Amino acid sequence: MTHIDKMTAYIASFIDELASLDVQDVVVSPGSRSTPLAILAADHPALNVHINIDERSAGFFALGIAKAKQKPVVLVCTSGTATANYYPAVVEAFYARVPLIVVTADRPHELRDVGAPQAIDQIRLFGEFAKWFAEVALPEDTPAMLQYIRTVAARAVGTALSGPKGPVHLNVPLREPLLPNLSLDNLWDQGKRVSNHYVTVQKSISTLSDESFKHLATRLASYKKGVIICGGLADSSSANLLTELAKTLGFPVLADPLSQLRSGNHDQTMMVNSYDTFLRNEAILSELKPDVIVRFGAMPVSKALLLFMKQYTPKELIVVDEEGGWRDPTLLATEMISCDEELFCKSVLSHLSSVEASNEWSSKWLAVHEATMRGLQELESEHELSEGKAVLELSKLLPDESTLFVGNSMPIRDVDSFFIENDKHIKILANRGANGIDGVVSTALGTSLVEKNTVLLIGDLSFYHDLNGLLAAKMHNLNITIVLVNNNGGGIFSFLPQSKEEKHFEALFGTPADLEFEKAIEMYGGKYVQADTWEAFREAFSRSVKEQGVSVVEIKTKRHENVLHHRNLWNRVTQEINKSFLGEK
Repeated sequence: MTHIDKMTAYIASFIDELASLDVQDVVVSPGSRSTPLAILAADHPALNVHINIDERSAGFFALGIAKAKQKPVVLVCTSGTATANYYPAVVEAFYARVPLIVVTADRPHELRDVGAPQAIDQIRLFGEFAKWFAEVALPEDTPAMLQYIRTVAARAVGTALSGPKGPVHLNVPLREPLLPNLSLDNLWDQGKRVSNHYVTVQKSISTLSDESFKHLATRLASYKKGVIICGGLADSSSANLLTELAKTLGFPVLADPLSQLRSGNHDQTMMVNSYDTFLRNEAILSELKPDVIVRFGAMPVSKALLLFMKQYTPKELIVVDEEGGWRDPTLLATEMISCDEELFCKSVLSHLSSVEASNEWSSKWLAVHEATMRGLQELESEHELSEGKAVLELSKLLPDESTLFVGNSMPIRDVDSFFIENDKHIKILANRGANGIDGVVSTALGTSLVEKNTVLLIGDLSFYHDLNGLLAAKMHNLNITIVLVNNNGGGIFSFLPQSKEEKHFEALFGTPADLEFEKAIEMYGGKYVQADTWEAFREAFSRSVKEQGVSVVEIKTKRHENVLHHRNLWNRVTQEINKSFLGEK
Protein backbone atom coordinates (compact mmCIF):
# COMPACT_ATOMS: atom_id res chain seq x y z
CA MET A 1 0.00 0.00 0.00
CA THR A 2 1.08 3.58 -0.59
CA HIS A 3 1.90 6.00 2.22
CA ILE A 4 -1.46 7.70 1.67
CA ASP A 5 -3.40 4.43 1.96
CA LYS A 6 -1.50 3.41 5.10
CA MET A 7 -2.11 6.78 6.72
CA THR A 8 -5.77 6.70 5.71
CA ALA A 9 -6.35 3.24 7.18
CA TYR A 10 -4.59 4.20 10.41
CA ILE A 11 -6.38 7.51 11.00
CA ALA A 12 -9.73 6.08 9.83
CA SER A 13 -9.38 3.31 12.44
CA PHE A 14 -8.76 5.92 15.13
CA ILE A 15 -11.75 8.05 14.08
CA ASP A 16 -14.07 5.05 13.75
CA GLU A 17 -13.16 3.73 17.19
CA LEU A 18 -14.00 7.11 18.76
CA ALA A 19 -17.41 7.03 17.06
CA SER A 20 -18.06 3.46 18.18
CA LEU A 21 -17.53 4.59 21.79
CA ASP A 22 -20.33 7.18 21.51
CA VAL A 23 -18.18 10.20 20.75
CA GLN A 24 -20.55 12.36 18.71
CA ASP A 25 -18.88 15.74 18.24
CA VAL A 26 -15.56 16.90 16.80
CA VAL A 27 -14.51 20.56 16.82
CA VAL A 28 -11.97 21.33 14.09
CA SER A 29 -9.84 24.40 13.56
CA PRO A 30 -8.53 24.56 9.96
CA GLY A 31 -4.88 23.76 9.31
CA SER A 32 -2.66 21.76 6.98
CA ARG A 33 -0.93 19.21 9.19
CA SER A 34 -4.26 18.06 10.66
CA THR A 35 -5.75 17.42 7.17
CA PRO A 36 -6.26 13.63 7.48
CA LEU A 37 -7.77 13.96 10.96
CA ALA A 38 -10.19 16.69 9.87
CA ILE A 39 -11.26 15.14 6.57
CA LEU A 40 -11.81 11.66 7.96
CA ALA A 41 -13.75 13.01 10.95
CA ALA A 42 -15.95 15.01 8.56
CA ASP A 43 -16.47 11.95 6.37
CA HIS A 44 -17.50 9.61 9.19
CA PRO A 45 -21.29 9.11 9.11
CA ALA A 46 -21.67 9.03 12.92
CA LEU A 47 -19.76 12.21 13.76
CA ASN A 48 -20.83 15.86 13.82
CA VAL A 49 -17.97 18.15 12.82
CA HIS A 50 -18.08 21.79 13.91
CA ILE A 51 -15.61 24.25 12.39
CA ASN A 52 -14.22 26.94 14.69
CA ILE A 53 -11.48 29.06 13.16
CA ASP A 54 -10.00 30.50 16.37
CA GLU A 55 -8.38 27.70 18.40
CA ARG A 56 -8.90 29.44 21.73
CA SER A 57 -12.58 29.84 20.94
CA ALA A 58 -12.70 26.27 19.60
CA GLY A 59 -11.39 24.88 22.88
CA PHE A 60 -14.12 26.56 24.90
CA PHE A 61 -16.78 25.75 22.30
CA ALA A 62 -15.92 22.07 22.66
CA LEU A 63 -15.93 22.52 26.43
CA GLY A 64 -19.49 23.84 26.26
CA ILE A 65 -20.71 20.89 24.19
CA ALA A 66 -19.02 18.40 26.53
CA LYS A 67 -20.34 20.19 29.62
CA ALA A 68 -23.89 20.05 28.30
CA LYS A 69 -23.74 16.44 27.07
CA GLN A 70 -21.41 15.05 29.74
CA LYS A 71 -19.73 13.15 26.92
CA PRO A 72 -16.22 13.49 25.47
CA VAL A 73 -15.80 15.97 22.63
CA VAL A 74 -12.79 15.79 20.31
CA LEU A 75 -10.68 18.85 19.49
CA VAL A 76 -8.52 18.79 16.35
CA CYS A 77 -5.94 21.37 15.29
CA THR A 78 -2.75 21.71 13.29
CA SER A 79 0.76 21.91 14.69
CA GLY A 80 2.55 24.89 16.19
CA THR A 81 1.06 27.69 18.29
CA ALA A 82 -2.43 26.55 17.31
CA THR A 83 -2.03 23.83 19.94
CA ALA A 84 -1.05 26.34 22.63
CA ASN A 85 -4.29 28.25 22.11
CA TYR A 86 -6.17 25.28 23.58
CA TYR A 87 -4.39 25.75 26.90
CA PRO A 88 -6.99 27.87 28.75
CA ALA A 89 -9.82 25.52 27.80
CA VAL A 90 -7.77 22.47 28.83
CA VAL A 91 -7.10 24.07 32.22
CA GLU A 92 -10.80 24.80 32.69
CA ALA A 93 -11.74 21.26 31.61
CA PHE A 94 -9.29 19.80 34.11
CA TYR A 95 -10.60 21.73 37.10
CA ALA A 96 -14.25 21.62 36.02
CA ARG A 97 -14.09 17.87 35.28
CA VAL A 98 -15.20 18.11 31.67
CA PRO A 99 -14.19 15.26 29.30
CA LEU A 100 -12.22 16.53 26.29
CA ILE A 101 -10.02 14.59 23.85
CA VAL A 102 -7.44 17.03 22.50
CA VAL A 103 -5.87 15.75 19.26
CA THR A 104 -2.98 17.90 18.06
CA ALA A 105 -1.36 17.17 14.72
CA ASP A 106 2.44 17.46 14.73
CA ARG A 107 5.46 17.43 12.48
CA PRO A 108 7.17 14.02 12.24
CA HIS A 109 10.21 13.53 14.44
CA GLU A 110 12.76 14.40 11.74
CA LEU A 111 11.27 17.91 11.39
CA ARG A 112 11.40 18.79 15.08
CA ASP A 113 13.97 21.10 16.60
CA VAL A 114 15.57 21.78 13.20
CA GLY A 115 13.89 25.08 12.34
CA ALA A 116 10.95 23.64 10.40
CA PRO A 117 7.95 25.99 10.19
CA GLN A 118 5.03 25.56 12.54
CA ALA A 119 7.00 23.13 14.67
CA ILE A 120 7.09 23.63 18.42
CA ASP A 121 7.65 21.18 21.26
CA GLN A 122 4.16 19.72 21.74
CA ILE A 123 5.19 16.81 23.96
CA ARG A 124 3.21 17.05 27.22
CA LEU A 125 2.34 20.60 26.22
CA PHE A 126 -0.53 20.77 28.74
CA GLY A 127 1.52 19.30 31.57
CA GLU A 128 -0.47 17.88 34.47
CA PHE A 129 -3.68 19.46 33.15
CA ALA A 130 -4.00 16.50 30.78
CA LYS A 131 -5.12 13.38 32.62
CA TRP A 132 -3.26 11.28 30.08
CA PHE A 133 -0.80 12.16 27.31
CA ALA A 134 0.27 9.94 24.43
CA GLU A 135 2.66 10.62 21.59
CA VAL A 136 0.89 8.49 19.00
CA ALA A 137 3.03 6.29 16.75
CA LEU A 138 3.51 7.27 13.12
CA PRO A 139 0.86 5.76 10.81
CA GLU A 140 1.18 2.11 9.75
CA ASP A 141 -1.47 -0.29 8.48
CA THR A 142 -0.27 -3.58 9.93
CA PRO A 143 -2.90 -5.46 11.98
CA ALA A 144 -0.92 -4.82 15.14
CA MET A 145 -0.74 -1.05 14.52
CA LEU A 146 -4.42 -0.76 13.60
CA GLN A 147 -5.21 -2.61 16.81
CA TYR A 148 -2.89 -0.21 18.64
CA ILE A 149 -4.49 2.98 17.34
CA ARG A 150 -8.01 1.72 18.08
CA THR A 151 -6.89 0.88 21.61
CA VAL A 152 -5.45 4.40 21.98
CA ALA A 153 -8.85 5.84 21.02
CA ALA A 154 -10.64 3.60 23.52
CA ARG A 155 -8.20 4.47 26.28
CA ALA A 156 -8.61 8.18 25.56
CA VAL A 157 -12.38 7.96 25.89
CA GLY A 158 -12.18 5.82 29.01
CA THR A 159 -9.64 8.09 30.70
CA ALA A 160 -11.59 11.26 29.88
CA LEU A 161 -14.73 9.74 31.45
CA SER A 162 -13.14 8.10 34.49
CA GLY A 163 -13.48 10.06 37.71
CA PRO A 164 -12.59 12.80 38.03
CA LYS A 165 -13.48 13.45 34.39
CA GLY A 166 -11.15 15.67 32.41
CA PRO A 167 -9.06 16.26 29.28
CA VAL A 168 -6.61 13.88 27.59
CA HIS A 169 -4.03 14.88 24.99
CA LEU A 170 -3.01 12.83 21.96
CA ASN A 171 -0.16 14.22 19.84
CA VAL A 172 -0.26 12.79 16.31
CA PRO A 173 2.87 13.12 14.10
CA LEU A 174 2.08 12.97 10.38
CA ARG A 175 4.28 12.91 7.28
CA GLU A 176 3.33 14.42 3.94
CA PRO A 177 1.47 13.87 1.69
CA LEU A 178 -1.51 14.50 3.98
CA LEU A 179 -4.62 14.15 1.82
CA PRO A 180 -6.39 10.86 2.73
CA ASN A 181 -7.85 8.41 0.23
CA LEU A 182 -11.60 8.40 0.93
CA SER A 183 -12.19 5.71 -1.70
CA LEU A 184 -10.09 3.15 0.22
CA ASP A 185 -11.86 -0.22 0.44
CA ASN A 186 -13.60 -0.88 3.77
CA LEU A 187 -12.59 2.57 5.00
CA TRP A 188 -14.17 2.29 8.46
CA ASP A 189 -13.55 -1.41 8.97
CA GLN A 190 -9.74 -1.35 9.05
CA GLY A 191 -8.51 -3.29 12.09
CA LYS A 192 -12.05 -3.64 13.41
CA ARG A 193 -13.20 -6.53 15.57
CA VAL A 194 -16.48 -8.29 14.99
CA SER A 195 -17.91 -6.49 18.02
CA ASN A 196 -19.02 -2.86 17.84
CA HIS A 197 -15.81 -1.49 19.32
CA TYR A 198 -12.35 -2.70 20.21
CA VAL A 199 -12.23 -2.14 23.97
CA THR A 200 -15.25 -1.81 26.26
CA VAL A 201 -14.67 0.91 28.87
CA GLN A 202 -16.75 0.30 32.01
CA LYS A 203 -17.49 3.18 34.37
CA SER A 204 -17.61 2.16 38.02
CA ILE A 205 -19.88 3.71 40.66
CA SER A 206 -18.20 4.74 43.91
CA THR A 207 -19.86 3.50 47.08
CA LEU A 208 -19.31 2.40 50.70
CA SER A 209 -20.13 -0.79 52.53
CA ASP A 210 -23.57 -1.07 54.11
CA GLU A 211 -21.91 -1.14 57.54
CA SER A 212 -20.18 2.17 56.78
CA PHE A 213 -23.46 3.74 55.71
CA LYS A 214 -25.13 2.50 58.89
CA HIS A 215 -22.37 3.96 61.08
CA LEU A 216 -22.52 7.27 59.19
CA ALA A 217 -26.31 7.46 59.49
CA THR A 218 -26.08 6.89 63.25
CA ARG A 219 -23.57 9.72 63.60
CA LEU A 220 -25.63 12.13 61.50
CA ALA A 221 -28.79 11.29 63.44
CA SER A 222 -27.02 12.16 66.69
CA TYR A 223 -26.65 15.80 65.62
CA LYS A 224 -29.48 18.28 66.11
CA LYS A 225 -27.68 21.14 64.39
CA GLY A 226 -26.61 20.17 60.89
CA VAL A 227 -26.49 21.77 57.47
CA ILE A 228 -26.35 20.28 53.97
CA ILE A 229 -24.39 22.37 51.48
CA CYS A 230 -24.74 21.70 47.76
CA GLY A 231 -22.22 23.23 45.39
CA GLY A 232 -22.01 22.71 41.64
CA LEU A 233 -23.60 19.47 40.43
CA ALA A 234 -23.84 18.24 36.85
CA ASP A 235 -27.61 17.75 36.95
CA SER A 236 -30.64 17.64 39.23
CA SER A 237 -30.99 13.84 39.29
CA SER A 238 -30.28 13.69 43.03
CA ALA A 239 -32.63 16.57 43.96
CA ASN A 240 -35.47 14.50 45.39
CA LEU A 241 -33.21 12.27 47.47
CA LEU A 242 -31.18 15.23 48.75
CA THR A 243 -34.30 17.04 49.89
CA GLU A 244 -35.68 13.85 51.48
CA LEU A 245 -32.41 13.42 53.40
CA ALA A 246 -32.61 17.05 54.54
CA LYS A 247 -36.20 16.69 55.81
CA THR A 248 -35.44 13.41 57.57
CA LEU A 249 -32.42 14.85 59.40
CA GLY A 250 -33.94 18.31 59.88
CA PHE A 251 -30.95 19.91 58.18
CA PRO A 252 -31.51 23.01 56.00
CA VAL A 253 -30.03 22.87 52.48
CA LEU A 254 -27.80 25.73 51.31
CA ALA A 255 -28.03 25.41 47.53
CA ASP A 256 -25.48 27.11 45.29
CA PRO A 257 -26.99 28.31 41.98
CA LEU A 258 -24.92 25.68 40.13
CA SER A 259 -26.33 22.88 42.31
CA GLN A 260 -29.37 22.63 39.97
CA LEU A 261 -31.55 22.74 43.12
CA ARG A 262 -32.90 26.29 42.94
CA SER A 263 -35.22 25.41 40.06
CA GLY A 264 -37.50 22.43 39.64
CA ASN A 265 -40.56 20.70 41.02
CA HIS A 266 -38.74 18.92 43.86
CA ASP A 267 -39.64 19.72 47.48
CA GLN A 268 -38.01 23.06 48.32
CA THR A 269 -39.27 23.50 51.89
CA MET A 270 -35.78 22.98 53.36
CA MET A 271 -34.02 25.17 50.78
CA VAL A 272 -32.17 28.23 52.06
CA ASN A 273 -30.90 30.12 49.03
CA SER A 274 -30.36 33.61 50.44
CA TYR A 275 -27.42 32.63 52.65
CA ASP A 276 -24.89 34.73 50.72
CA THR A 277 -26.80 37.80 51.89
CA PHE A 278 -27.66 36.99 55.51
CA LEU A 279 -24.33 35.37 56.37
CA ARG A 280 -22.87 38.89 56.21
CA ASN A 281 -24.86 39.78 59.36
CA GLU A 282 -22.45 39.23 62.26
CA ALA A 283 -25.23 39.63 64.85
CA ILE A 284 -26.90 36.30 64.02
CA LEU A 285 -24.03 34.09 62.91
CA SER A 286 -23.39 32.45 66.28
CA GLU A 287 -27.04 31.37 66.38
CA LEU A 288 -26.57 29.50 63.10
CA LYS A 289 -23.37 27.62 63.99
CA PRO A 290 -23.77 24.00 62.84
CA ASP A 291 -22.24 21.01 64.59
CA VAL A 292 -22.02 19.03 61.37
CA ILE A 293 -21.95 19.91 57.66
CA VAL A 294 -22.48 17.48 54.81
CA ARG A 295 -21.25 18.94 51.54
CA PHE A 296 -22.00 17.73 48.02
CA GLY A 297 -20.47 18.94 44.74
CA ALA A 298 -17.90 21.66 44.19
CA MET A 299 -17.27 24.39 46.74
CA PRO A 300 -20.05 27.00 46.42
CA VAL A 301 -19.46 30.44 44.93
CA SER A 302 -20.29 32.42 48.07
CA LYS A 303 -17.34 33.95 49.94
CA ALA A 304 -19.65 34.79 52.85
CA LEU A 305 -20.38 31.07 53.23
CA LEU A 306 -16.69 30.18 53.08
CA LEU A 307 -15.88 32.71 55.82
CA PHE A 308 -18.80 31.50 57.95
CA MET A 309 -17.55 27.91 57.75
CA LYS A 310 -14.05 28.99 58.76
CA GLN A 311 -15.24 31.21 61.61
CA TYR A 312 -17.73 28.71 63.00
CA THR A 313 -15.94 25.43 62.41
CA PRO A 314 -18.26 22.41 62.73
CA LYS A 315 -17.30 19.32 64.68
CA GLU A 316 -17.57 17.34 61.48
CA LEU A 317 -17.39 18.40 57.83
CA ILE A 318 -18.18 15.49 55.54
CA VAL A 319 -17.44 16.00 51.83
CA VAL A 320 -19.20 13.63 49.43
CA ASP A 321 -17.65 13.47 45.96
CA GLU A 322 -18.72 10.76 43.51
CA GLU A 323 -15.53 11.17 41.47
CA GLY A 324 -13.16 10.86 44.39
CA GLY A 325 -11.51 14.27 44.11
CA TRP A 326 -10.25 16.50 46.89
CA ARG A 327 -12.37 19.65 46.76
CA ASP A 328 -12.06 21.31 50.16
CA PRO A 329 -10.64 24.84 50.03
CA THR A 330 -11.81 25.35 53.63
CA LEU A 331 -9.22 22.77 54.80
CA LEU A 332 -11.78 21.78 57.45
CA ALA A 333 -12.93 18.40 56.13
CA THR A 334 -12.99 15.61 58.69
CA GLU A 335 -14.07 12.94 56.22
CA MET A 336 -13.78 12.66 52.43
CA ILE A 337 -16.24 10.16 50.98
CA SER A 338 -16.02 8.91 47.41
CA CYS A 339 -19.60 7.96 46.61
CA ASP A 340 -22.32 8.62 44.06
CA GLU A 341 -24.59 11.35 45.49
CA GLU A 342 -27.86 9.54 44.81
CA LEU A 343 -26.55 6.28 46.20
CA PHE A 344 -25.20 8.09 49.27
CA CYS A 345 -28.55 9.69 50.07
CA LYS A 346 -30.53 6.50 49.42
CA SER A 347 -28.18 4.38 51.53
CA VAL A 348 -28.06 6.79 54.49
CA LEU A 349 -31.84 7.21 54.37
CA SER A 350 -32.30 3.45 54.62
CA HIS A 351 -30.80 3.62 58.13
CA LEU A 352 -32.65 6.74 59.35
CA SER A 353 -36.17 5.48 59.99
CA SER A 354 -36.36 6.60 63.64
CA VAL A 355 -34.66 10.02 63.54
CA GLU A 356 -36.18 12.83 65.62
CA ALA A 357 -35.38 15.87 63.51
CA SER A 358 -34.92 19.24 65.24
CA ASN A 359 -37.66 21.52 63.93
CA GLU A 360 -36.38 24.36 66.11
CA TRP A 361 -32.99 24.30 64.36
CA SER A 362 -34.26 24.16 60.79
CA SER A 363 -37.05 26.67 61.56
CA LYS A 364 -34.43 29.19 62.68
CA TRP A 365 -32.58 28.95 59.33
CA LEU A 366 -35.80 29.08 57.35
CA ALA A 367 -37.04 32.10 59.30
CA VAL A 368 -33.80 33.98 58.62
CA HIS A 369 -34.17 33.06 54.95
CA GLU A 370 -37.75 34.39 54.88
CA ALA A 371 -36.70 37.63 56.59
CA THR A 372 -33.90 38.02 54.05
CA MET A 373 -36.29 37.50 51.16
CA ARG A 374 -38.56 40.20 52.59
CA GLY A 375 -35.60 42.58 52.59
CA LEU A 376 -34.65 41.62 49.06
CA GLN A 377 -38.18 42.31 47.87
CA GLU A 378 -37.27 46.00 47.78
CA LEU A 379 -35.55 45.19 44.51
CA GLU A 380 -38.99 44.76 42.98
CA SER A 381 -39.81 48.44 43.30
CA GLU A 382 -36.49 49.81 42.04
CA HIS A 383 -36.64 51.79 38.80
CA GLU A 384 -32.93 52.32 38.15
CA LEU A 385 -31.04 49.69 36.16
CA SER A 386 -28.97 47.57 38.53
CA GLU A 387 -27.08 44.31 38.28
CA GLY A 388 -28.88 42.59 41.13
CA LYS A 389 -32.31 43.34 39.75
CA ALA A 390 -31.23 42.09 36.31
CA VAL A 391 -30.80 38.64 37.86
CA LEU A 392 -34.10 38.88 39.71
CA GLU A 393 -35.83 39.77 36.45
CA LEU A 394 -34.12 36.88 34.64
CA SER A 395 -35.28 34.36 37.24
CA LYS A 396 -38.85 35.36 36.37
CA LEU A 397 -38.48 35.85 32.60
CA LEU A 398 -36.56 32.69 31.70
CA PRO A 399 -38.84 30.21 29.95
CA ASP A 400 -39.33 26.72 31.35
CA GLU A 401 -36.67 24.25 30.16
CA SER A 402 -34.04 27.00 29.80
CA THR A 403 -30.30 26.97 30.38
CA LEU A 404 -28.72 30.03 31.97
CA PHE A 405 -24.97 30.25 31.37
CA VAL A 406 -23.37 32.73 33.77
CA GLY A 407 -20.15 34.67 33.33
CA ASN A 408 -17.58 34.96 36.09
CA SER A 409 -16.70 37.90 38.34
CA MET A 410 -19.90 39.82 39.21
CA PRO A 411 -22.56 37.91 37.20
CA ILE A 412 -22.11 34.58 39.02
CA ARG A 413 -22.05 36.35 42.38
CA ASP A 414 -25.22 38.26 41.57
CA VAL A 415 -26.89 35.03 40.49
CA ASP A 416 -25.84 33.53 43.83
CA SER A 417 -27.43 36.43 45.70
CA PHE A 418 -30.51 37.23 43.63
CA PHE A 419 -31.62 34.18 41.64
CA ILE A 420 -34.70 33.07 43.56
CA GLU A 421 -36.06 29.53 43.77
CA ASN A 422 -38.79 28.57 41.32
CA ASP A 423 -40.63 25.51 40.01
CA LYS A 424 -39.40 25.89 36.43
CA HIS A 425 -36.76 23.59 35.00
CA ILE A 426 -33.80 25.92 34.58
CA LYS A 427 -30.27 24.59 34.38
CA ILE A 428 -27.55 27.02 35.51
CA LEU A 429 -24.01 26.52 34.20
CA ALA A 430 -20.74 28.44 34.46
CA ASN A 431 -17.00 27.96 34.00
CA ARG A 432 -16.12 27.56 37.68
CA GLY A 433 -13.14 25.27 37.24
CA ALA A 434 -10.50 27.99 37.03
CA ASN A 435 -13.06 30.84 37.30
CA GLY A 436 -11.58 32.80 34.40
CA ILE A 437 -13.33 35.35 32.20
CA ASP A 438 -11.83 33.88 29.01
CA GLY A 439 -13.89 31.76 26.64
CA VAL A 440 -17.26 32.34 28.28
CA VAL A 441 -19.06 33.32 25.05
CA SER A 442 -17.68 30.26 23.24
CA THR A 443 -18.58 27.89 26.08
CA ALA A 444 -22.13 29.24 26.19
CA LEU A 445 -22.44 28.83 22.41
CA GLY A 446 -21.18 25.25 22.67
CA THR A 447 -23.86 24.69 25.30
CA SER A 448 -26.50 26.20 23.00
CA LEU A 449 -25.71 23.51 20.43
CA VAL A 450 -27.20 21.03 22.91
CA GLU A 451 -29.57 22.97 25.17
CA LYS A 452 -32.55 24.88 23.79
CA ASN A 453 -33.38 28.34 25.17
CA THR A 454 -29.79 29.09 26.18
CA VAL A 455 -29.27 32.50 27.78
CA LEU A 456 -25.86 33.97 28.61
CA LEU A 457 -25.49 36.53 31.40
CA ILE A 458 -22.11 38.22 31.02
CA GLY A 459 -20.16 41.36 31.90
CA ASP A 460 -18.58 43.72 29.39
CA LEU A 461 -14.91 42.75 29.91
CA SER A 462 -15.67 39.04 29.65
CA PHE A 463 -17.78 39.67 26.55
CA TYR A 464 -14.96 41.68 24.94
CA HIS A 465 -12.47 38.96 25.87
CA ASP A 466 -14.27 36.40 23.69
CA LEU A 467 -15.96 38.40 20.93
CA ASN A 468 -14.38 35.99 18.43
CA GLY A 469 -16.62 33.33 19.87
CA LEU A 470 -19.67 34.90 18.19
CA LEU A 471 -18.46 33.63 14.82
CA ALA A 472 -19.45 30.09 15.84
CA ALA A 473 -23.07 31.20 16.14
CA LYS A 474 -22.99 32.65 12.64
CA MET A 475 -21.28 29.61 11.11
CA HIS A 476 -23.50 27.00 12.79
CA ASN A 477 -26.81 28.90 12.97
CA LEU A 478 -26.94 28.79 16.76
CA ASN A 479 -29.60 30.47 18.85
CA ILE A 480 -28.69 32.32 22.03
CA THR A 481 -29.82 35.36 24.00
CA ILE A 482 -26.98 37.32 25.60
CA VAL A 483 -27.77 39.66 28.48
CA LEU A 484 -24.79 42.01 28.52
CA VAL A 485 -24.33 43.93 31.77
CA ASN A 486 -21.98 46.77 30.90
CA ASN A 487 -20.49 48.61 33.86
CA ASN A 488 -17.49 49.71 31.78
CA GLY A 489 -14.77 47.76 33.50
CA GLY A 490 -13.97 45.20 36.17
CA GLY A 491 -16.93 45.60 38.47
CA ILE A 492 -15.84 43.00 41.00
CA PHE A 493 -12.71 44.96 41.93
CA SER A 494 -14.91 47.75 43.30
CA PHE A 495 -15.91 45.33 46.08
CA LEU A 496 -12.31 44.45 46.96
CA PRO A 497 -9.70 46.30 49.08
CA GLN A 498 -7.97 47.51 45.89
CA SER A 499 -10.80 50.01 45.41
CA LYS A 500 -9.40 52.08 48.27
CA GLU A 501 -6.24 52.77 46.26
CA GLU A 502 -7.78 55.67 44.36
CA LYS A 503 -4.57 56.82 42.66
CA HIS A 504 -4.08 53.67 40.58
CA PHE A 505 -7.42 51.87 40.88
CA GLU A 506 -9.02 52.85 37.56
CA ALA A 507 -5.91 52.21 35.47
CA LEU A 508 -4.95 48.89 37.04
CA PHE A 509 -8.27 47.38 38.14
CA GLY A 510 -11.28 49.38 36.94
CA THR A 511 -9.93 49.29 33.37
CA PRO A 512 -12.73 51.17 31.62
CA ALA A 513 -12.68 50.28 27.92
CA ASP A 514 -15.49 52.61 26.75
CA LEU A 515 -16.60 50.08 24.14
CA GLU A 516 -19.76 50.30 22.06
CA PHE A 517 -20.62 46.73 21.16
CA GLU A 518 -23.41 47.24 18.65
CA LYS A 519 -21.22 47.28 15.52
CA ALA A 520 -19.25 44.21 16.60
CA ILE A 521 -22.47 42.28 17.20
CA GLU A 522 -23.79 43.30 13.78
CA MET A 523 -20.51 42.14 12.20
CA TYR A 524 -21.25 38.62 13.43
CA GLY A 525 -24.85 38.75 12.23
CA GLY A 526 -26.39 39.32 15.65
CA LYS A 527 -29.25 41.55 16.76
CA TYR A 528 -28.67 44.26 19.35
CA VAL A 529 -30.90 46.20 21.74
CA GLN A 530 -29.90 48.55 24.54
CA ALA A 531 -32.55 48.59 27.25
CA ASP A 532 -32.80 51.86 29.18
CA THR A 533 -35.73 50.84 31.41
CA TRP A 534 -36.92 47.62 33.01
CA GLU A 535 -39.99 47.66 30.82
CA ALA A 536 -37.74 47.86 27.74
CA PHE A 537 -35.56 45.06 29.13
CA ARG A 538 -38.51 42.74 29.71
CA GLU A 539 -39.87 43.41 26.25
CA ALA A 540 -36.50 42.96 24.51
CA PHE A 541 -35.66 39.80 26.43
CA SER A 542 -39.03 38.17 25.89
CA ARG A 543 -38.74 38.86 22.17
CA SER A 544 -35.14 37.67 21.91
CA VAL A 545 -35.74 34.18 23.33
CA LYS A 546 -38.23 33.55 20.52
CA GLU A 547 -35.90 34.74 17.74
CA GLN A 548 -33.32 32.83 15.73
CA GLY A 549 -29.60 33.59 15.90
CA VAL A 550 -27.73 35.77 18.38
CA SER A 551 -29.68 38.44 20.25
CA VAL A 552 -27.86 40.77 22.63
CA VAL A 553 -29.77 42.80 25.19
CA GLU A 554 -27.45 45.32 26.85
CA ILE A 555 -28.06 47.22 30.07
CA LYS A 556 -25.57 49.82 31.23
CA THR A 557 -24.83 50.32 34.91
CA LYS A 558 -22.29 52.28 36.92
CA ARG A 559 -19.69 50.45 38.95
CA HIS A 560 -19.55 52.86 41.89
CA GLU A 561 -23.32 53.02 42.18
CA ASN A 562 -23.51 49.22 41.92
CA VAL A 563 -21.31 48.86 45.02
CA LEU A 564 -23.48 51.30 46.96
CA HIS A 565 -26.61 49.53 45.73
CA HIS A 566 -25.38 46.15 46.96
CA ARG A 567 -24.27 47.51 50.34
CA ASN A 568 -27.52 49.40 50.88
CA LEU A 569 -29.45 46.26 50.06
CA TRP A 570 -27.37 44.19 52.49
CA ASN A 571 -27.95 46.83 55.16
CA ARG A 572 -31.72 46.72 54.59
CA VAL A 573 -31.69 42.95 54.89
CA THR A 574 -29.66 43.21 58.11
CA GLN A 575 -32.23 45.60 59.53
CA GLU A 576 -35.08 43.26 58.58
CA ILE A 577 -33.32 40.29 60.21
CA ASN A 578 -32.39 42.21 63.35
CA LYS A 579 -35.96 43.48 63.67
CA SER A 580 -37.31 39.94 63.42
CA PHE A 581 -34.79 38.15 65.64
CA LEU A 582 -33.16 40.71 67.91
CA GLY A 583 -36.15 42.93 68.56
CA GLU A 584 -34.50 46.00 67.05
CA LYS A 585 -36.70 48.83 65.74
